Amino acid sequence: METKNKRVCILGLGYIGLPTAALLADHGYDVIGVDINKDIVDKINLGNTHIIEADLDVLLKSSINSKKLRASITPELSDIYIICVPTPFIYNENLPEPDIKYINAAIESISCLIKPNDIIILESTSPVGTTESIYKTLKSKKINLESVYIAYCPERVLPGKTLSELISNSRIVGGINEISSIKAAEFYKSFITGTIKTTDSKTAEMCKLTENSFRDVNLAFANEIAIICQNQGINVWNLIDLANHHPRVNILQPGSGVGGHCIAVDPWFIVSQNFDSSKLIRTAREVNDYKPLWAYEKIIELAKKLEKNKKSTIVCFGATFKPDIDDTRGSPALQIIKKLSDGNFNVVVSDPNIENYENLKFVPIKEAIDMGDIFVILVKHKEFIENEFMKSLAGKTVIDFCGASSHSIQVEI
Repeated sequence: METKNKRVCILGLGYIGLPTAALLADHGYDVIGVDINKDIVDKINLGNTHIIEADLDVLLKSSINSKKLRASITPELSDIYIICVPTPFIYNENLPEPDIKYINAAIESISCLIKPNDIIILESTSPVGTTESIYKTLKSKKINLESVYIAYCPERVLPGKTLSELISNSRIVGGINEISSIKAAEFYKSFITGTIKTTDSKTAEMCKLTENSFRDVNLAFANEIAIICQNQGINVWNLIDLANHHPRVNILQPGSGVGGHCIAVDPWFIVSQNFDSSKLIRTAREVNDYKPLWAYEKIIELAKKLEKNKKSTIVCFGATFKPDIDDTRGSPALQIIKKLSDGNFNVVVSDPNIENYENLKFVPIKEAIDMGDIFVILVKHKEFIENEFMKSLAGKTVIDFCGASSHSIQVEI
């Protein structure tokens, strides 16, 4: 696709939208990024990023300085519209269901701008049928959609490697019709090197949900094995290492739970639409949702053993949902930290990627090591597997939920 004179409007400047906007600007597109948060818009227009992502700060500043990228709180007339807004939960009789209100709001905001030959691409994780509903919504507004192309193309990036994976990863493009798939695929071919597979929109939506549900089920197996090993007095990290020497076994690493904006969310999208047919997926989600509570209970058990006429000070290392990023969305570590903070404990948090979060007390690593009675490793940040860090915890009471210290110091679980 010829990028010259093509304008792309990206709705949602979060962990996917902002890197995508900067990347497209770097590939010659004129990009208008839209976000409802004016503080974020103002920060981006100064060339500053509000998220930690490798190389994003440099690329963003370059894109802003070249005037190929500009942020706004309102959409503007464009040729290609990409929707990267959140899809949070709502609860229906305690069952999490996807809430597509932000997708609907995004479509409403651009409906008056749609013209012939425009491409509308939904990247937000969505329940099956959402892309078709976009078509129906626009059609109900009497918009001529005869030569408007609507498709779904989910992201597949690993936080911390977003920019490189936006380029190199393969993509699934599903249009509401064949020509929509072709037009959207042509657009992605202009800036990615990965393989592009085309299908229909419902299959593409289900593909995204299936990919992350597959990982969730396998993580649930690892987390359940970790709980069983604790009951049996077995080192789970050693066990998994041994089991993975089988030529057809590849058990994932357990942790304090499963968080983030995809793996901990997408399975519920399947369950909510297929409750009676999704028993395994639902059970896996319940196992992973239980893991932070189990971890909290283990910390409490240890604290009660150690307390002698004083509150225990519990130092928690890590608050993000995965290592080496600043993203706290759905973080099981944060769930554990907040639950401890609500109890009768002094709680200190140290995370090299976060300076503060709500009313929690964050301190530097070296300072935290001098403050605690119990030290809990919740996230396997690179700083927490360094020899110096491990040596500083020697002889202290440590609980490790992510395998950072399993071969370096004596741990409680």
